[in-house]
Amino acid sequence: MARKLSSIAPDWWDYTTLDDDLIRDAASLTPQQMLRLSRPGFKVVFYDTLAEFYLAEALEYITAWKQSTPDSPCGICGPIGPTEQLPLVARLVNDLALNIRSAHFWGMDEWVLGEKEAPVTHPLSFEKADRALCFSRIRKELRMPDENLHFPKAETTDYRKSWQSGARCVVMQGGQGDVKHWAFNDPPRRKGRYKDAPPTAQEYRKLATRVVDLHPLTIAQNARTSGGGNISLVPTRAVSVGPLETWQAEKVSIWQAGMHDNPFGQRLTCLMIAKRIADAAVPMSLLAEHPDVQFNYYRKGIGRCDVEMH
Repeated sequence: MARKLSSIAPDWWDYTTLDDDLIRDAASLTPQQMLRLSRPGFKVVFYDTLAEFYLAEALEYITAWKQSTPDSPCGICGPIGPTEQLPLVARLVNDLALNIRSAHFWGMDEWVLGEKEAPVTHPLSFEKADRALCFSRIRKELRMPDENLHFPKAETTDYRKSWQSGARCVVMQGGQGDVKHWAFNDPPRRKGRYKDAPPTAQEYRKLATRVVDLHPLTIAQNARTSGGGNISLVPTRAVSVGPLETWQAEKVSIWQAGMHDNPFGQRLTCLMIAKRIADAAVPMSLLAEHPDVQFNYYRKGIGRCDVEMH
C-alpha cells in the first residue's frame, strides 16, 4: 500500500506519512511509560528542574574534554538549539581551571546563503553563537586553539577531514526539531527515486556532511524560535553534519526541554528508537541503530497529547 502524503508539505517526507497505529501509540505514551522504554543502547533520563537539565548538558562537555590529552585528543560535537548550556560550559572550565588546549569541538551545522555558509556577522550564525556564548568566555590560557574548533562550511572538505584527524568524538549532542531531525538531517523531498518511499535507513546513514534543503516545518520552527516568527528571515538551506559522522561519535545525547519539539514529537522518536523502528521520514528514528543513545527530558516540558480547544 502506498504511503500517505504529508499533511504538512505534500512534496516532502515527514512523520505525518507514518502508519496511523504508530501515531496513536506514540500520542498515548505517558511520561512513566517513556521512562520504561529504556533498553540496552538506549537510555531515557528525566530532570525535574531546568537548572539541573542544563547543568547536566554542560557537564557532558566537561566530561568529554577532561579525557583529552595531547597524545589522545578528543572532544564533543554540539548544537545551537539548545544554547542555554553554553555559558555554563565556559564558567565550569574557568572555575575549575580546566586546561582544554588539546580538546576539540565540532559544530553541528550552519546556515547557507547562496553558495556560502552564513558569515559570523550574520545575526543567526551558529558559529557566532558558539563563540559568543562559550568559547570567547573561556580564559585564553585554558581554551583550545582555533584549529581545534571545527565549524562546518558549504565547502565541506576540511570539516569532513577533521573527523578523520585522530581526535575522538566522545559524544554528539543535539536537540530535536519539529520535523524530528538532529542537526539539519531533515527528511528528503518526495521526488525521483524517493517519490513512493523514503530512503532506506541504510541509504540515509551513508550521508556525510552536506548542504541540504530544509523542510518547510524546519524553516517555520526556526522563525518561531529565533526570528520572532519572521519566516522571510530564515535561510532555506544549511550545511549539516551527516549520519556518517554521527556514527563516529561514541555516544549521541539528545536534549529536549520542551521548547523546540512538541509533546507528540518527544514521544514519537522515543517510541521509535526504543522499538527499533528506523524510518527516514523521521530522521531521528535512525538513531535506533546507533549503539549508545541517550534521550534527556525536562519532565515539565514533556507535556500532554490530550486534544483540547484553546
